[in-house]
Amino acid sequence: MSENQDFMTALTIRLEDELFAVEASRVREILDLVPITEVPSAPSFVGGLINVRGRVVPLADLRVMFGMERPEPDEDTRIVVMEVDIDGEPTIAGILADKVHDVTDIESASIEEAPKVGMRWRPEFVKGIGKRNGGFIIIPDMERIFETPGGRSASVATPEERANA
Repeated sequence: MSENQDFMTALTIRLEDELFAVEASRVREILDLVPITEVPSAPSFVGGLINVRGRVVPLADLRVMFGMERPEPDEDTRIVVMEVDIDGEPTIAGILADKVHDVTDIESASIEEAPKVGMRWRPEFVKGIGKRNGGFIIIPDMERIFETPGGRSASVATPEERANA
């Protein structure tokens, strides 16, 4: 989120019945579901690898990180390809979305820090919670989600680090 703006321009996506927002400036493209290659011994939140214009891209399922059910994909399921900073390096990654809604502005003043208790999601993976139209929008901390405890991304972690992630 830019410090000199009064709002965050975000792409809103649905995971189960919850609305999430990712910074629109980081989104590269939105894809229909494509074939996914599973990776043995990868952390459970890494859904596999996808081919995006000839490039191998790790695909993450945020529902796993947030303890949600993983329904079968349907006609609304999309892959959001975005840039995430991992260990200071810009990295292209994909995330699964049950549905992609729209690009919207969320007022910075309406974004609050995630409470440490009373949430169904792991607070360390939530950058903030925004308010829009009387409802809440969860803003995930994508950099933290894509890191393993050892500080290396899940896509480049050693087999031992992946087993412990």
